[in-house]
Amino acid sequence: MASSANKKATARNTVSSPTLVVYGGSFDPVTIGHLDVIHRASSLFDRTIVAIGLHPMRVPLFTVQERLDLLKDVTKGIRGVEVTAFDGLLIHFCKRVGARVLVRGLRAATDFEYELQIAHANADLEPGIDTIFLPTRTKYGFISASLVREIASHGGDVSNYAPPVVCKALKKKYAHIGRRSGT
Repeated sequence: MASSANKKATARNTVSSPTLVVYGGSFDPVTIGHLDVIHRASSLFDRTIVAIGLHPMRVPLFTVQERLDLLKDVTKGIRGVEVTAFDGLLIHFCKRVGARVLVRGLRAATDFEYELQIAHANADLEPGIDTIFLPTRTKYGFISASLVREIASHGGDVSNYAPPVVCKALKKKYAHIGRRSGT
């Protein structure tokens, strides 16, 4: 007869781990911080869906199609990663695709306060879906899409903050619409 401790250990080891995770955001544009989270999530889960949220109250720099194309380009070599867009609440998208886990990247303590509030609301809306937080590596802790846009809008070099294809797209976008200074 197996001891009760052995039965518990066996039960723990036979519980299937989640194989699908969703990483949502606006990705306007995708940064190397985002890519770090995507790489790390893909090493923990069989499938990672990177989901671009549509926010009707925000005016993005890049269209949804441009962001899809950029994300597909920079993730094409990462095992198990799919890129899509969604409308509505991210937690409802998770339920629709059958994800039991939502991953969120954290840069600083201020991110945690906001993300924890959202995680609690998500748990209330969909109790079967958990949120996990992946803190960014220290070297990426200050990088945000808004910082990348701000620097690029003034002609600054963002090559340390965004993948090359994104840097190229930013230069093209700001050349087309003009820099913020009006030139």
